[in-house]
Amino acid sequence: MESAGNQDVSLNGKGILLGITGGIAAYKAAEFCRLLVLAGADVRVVMTEAACRFVAPLTFQALSGKPVLTSIWSDAVGDGMPHIQAAREADLIVVAPATADFLARLAQGQADDLLSTLCLARSGPLAVAPAMNRAMWLAAATARNLAQVAADGVHVLGPASGVQACGDVGLGRMLEPSELLAGVTALFGPQPLAGRRVLVTAGPTFEPIDPVRGLTNRSSGRMGYAVAAAAREAGAEVCLVSGPTCLPTPAGVRRIDVETAGEMHAAVLAELPADVFVAVAAVADYRPENAAAQKLKKDGSGRMLTLVPNPDILAEVAARPDAPFCVGFAAETERLAEHAEAKRRNKKLPLLVGNLAQETFGRETAELVLFDDAGAHPLPRADKAAQARALVAHIVAHLND
Repeated sequence: MESAGNQDVSLNGKGILLGITGGIAAYKAAEFCRLLVLAGADVRVVMTEAACRFVAPLTFQALSGKPVLTSIWSDAVGDGMPHIQAAREADLIVVAPATADFLARLAQGQADDLLSTLCLARSGPLAVAPAMNRAMWLAAATARNLAQVAADGVHVLGPASGVQACGDVGLGRMLEPSELLAGVTALFGPQPLAGRRVLVTAGPTFEPIDPVRGLTNRSSGRMGYAVAAAAREAGAEVCLVSGPTCLPTPAGVRRIDVETAGEMHAAVLAELPADVFVAVAAVADYRPENAAAQKLKKDGSGRMLTLVPNPDILAEVAARPDAPFCVGFAAETERLAEHAEAKRRNKKLPLLVGNLAQETFGRETAELVLFDDAGAHPLPRADKAAQARALVAHIVAHLND
């Protein structure tokens, strides 16, 4: 079985219009521009007035080999309409970095400078690489704007999580230049899941003991959200059923929020049929038999909890006559191969992803092993977005086998 991720996609001769807005991440755009040129792309750079305060246009002129457009009144194009001409010539417009302000103007269809005007005047695809402070990224207004941008068909690349220029730590960093290059290259490749419906579960569940306490686990939801984003990137229609997390919804993905295993079970069944079901969520195996209606008070004595099993969502879906291609996850603490393969066979799954919980939960990177009828396929440690893309490629290979 050949992996779908091995198909060669070239940027040679592709016209890329690189837009740069006013954020500190503009310095990364210089390396991104260089990588695009090295990949054979024909790069034209457009900078906003604010971007020119971070990096001089001369830098990008030297890297791209072309004059940089900075104003809608530029005479660099003879017909006096640089926004129309530049938009016509581009196979792809990519804005990196895309600030919160630019995303807001893009969502509203504003055209008050050269870059926003050519984005509105485009006939081809547009991609944005968000970059901003974590608080700005998590703001409700940014979420609304991003949802509108994605609904308008704009490809969203990133952001990443990490230390930011302001000293904060979290989501909002622009992807690294090499990651952006991979993302842009993928946009010119086939979308192997186009026309397919993919259902993903992610995050923990919370089983109430009383109104303020409950049973849960340490799952962050990052892996499931990355899988949903990778499936959408591959062209699928994606529904994400999510337990409690603080993560933003991946662009272009429809999200259903749940809390308990029972709610997740009901939401998943309501979304079937699907072509692929990826059960990433860390679903509680048990729940308290009777949750207290009022907060339980400490009285110095012990307390017994009677637990009853929750429904096995993955096993139930895999056993259906119209079962989708089912992918399970096994987070183990020891004897990974033995336990993961046993789970795969017991639930009759074509593919299962195994990992050691202590090396994955709460971390930005993961080391995974894919188990199928052909054996074990280790994925070296990488960020969860890269692992999710590798998993989706493996799923595609199975679907095409």
